[in-house]
Amino acid sequence: MEFIQFRLANGIRVVHKQVKGTKVAHLGLFINAGSRDEEEHEKGLAHFIEHTIFKGTKKRKAFHILNRLDSVGGELEAYTTKEETVFYASFLKEHLNRAADLIADITFNSIFPAKEIEKEKDVIIDEIASYQDSPYDQIYDDFEEQIFGTHPLGSNILGTEKHLKKFTKEHITNFMTRLYAADEMVISSVGAFSEKRLKETLEKHFTVPIQQERSHQRKPFNGYQSSHTDILKDSYQSHYITGNIAYGSMDDKKNGMILLNNLIGGPAMNSILNMEVREKLGYTYNIESNYSIYSDGGLFSIYLGTDQQHLEKSVAVVNKALKKLKEKELSVRQLSQAKKQLIGQIALGRENNASLMLSYGKSMLVHDKISTLEEIIEKIESITSKEIFEISNEILTLDDFSHLAFINK
Repeated sequence: MEFIQFRLANGIRVVHKQVKGTKVAHLGLFINAGSRDEEEHEKGLAHFIEHTIFKGTKKRKAFHILNRLDSVGGELEAYTTKEETVFYASFLKEHLNRAADLIADITFNSIFPAKEIEKEKDVIIDEIASYQDSPYDQIYDDFEEQIFGTHPLGSNILGTEKHLKKFTKEHITNFMTRLYAADEMVISSVGAFSEKRLKETLEKHFTVPIQQERSHQRKPFNGYQSSHTDILKDSYQSHYITGNIAYGSMDDKKNGMILLNNLIGGPAMNSILNMEVREKLGYTYNIESNYSIYSDGGLFSIYLGTDQQHLEKSVAVVNKALKKLKEKELSVRQLSQAKKQLIGQIALGRENNASLMLSYGKSMLVHDKISTLEEIIEKIESITSKEIFEISNEILTLDDFSHLAFINK
């Protein structure tokens, strides 16, 4: 069997893949709580918790937390998105006990010292400033704010300096009490150890009784209206992003949209936009499309950076390529090649055990199930040209597109 699943005594779901012959293992705790779950006065709090949770527990100081895995060559990491917070570790398999103990300790026993809270505010304010110095990073965040407006999905994950300065330990504990429930947590593991060993280790460390369900319900996003914004920026290039709302993770059309996005501007050098704008015309070094998938909606976007003199021409080429996808169905050959490419990319990704652990955890968190590679391939192979054509005509309608441009002064 590709993976095994079980549930801990305190209700946390676990998914594990036993991989023989590898010395390195990966373990992560996934929590279904992110920036979109913040109240108005909590903007940036989910990410702030990700930082301050490492600053001390009931039995460890910050140094001991950081040193616990580092001292044996392991790594402890974390990240926050709009819908989840993840704490994970990579380590030699003999240190499973150490990694599980550490992740459980920071999640359930952190004390959030006032001095460390204040210190970390300055760190994140510097992080915000560094993003603002990078137009490529900033334009994505600003575009989501433009698309989603005052809805929580529009809030920057990092928050604002105004909100950060007001955060206290009480804000942190209130957020965690409200959202860190057992039914919203998943532990994902990939390594060369048995189900029995993993279960015994996790039951030993994840013993804290926690609430089984959370009462917080996410606010759906409705009422999208296209908008267009140009901003003068003192930067080397002009940066441009355009897009439209798309399907959520539960929508049947999601898989077709993933395939279409990969075809338009995915990571491969032979994507439609890369070939048309970069390779044929040499207008840009970086052009890509992205499909951000949320639990109840999504966002399709296209980004490019170019000299100001090439911006208008680049946008015209992009629009022409999108229009073409709406006018004619993909040929049998085009669709077959697109499927083979996506299947190959997914298969290669699953060869990386760290990526596999993260993929399993997210899938379990969102869907409460994991699809095998064979099941994923079957879903991709079932996509028809007609479906792609229908999706193109729903999502790639330029009249519905919004855009944001950072224009080089």
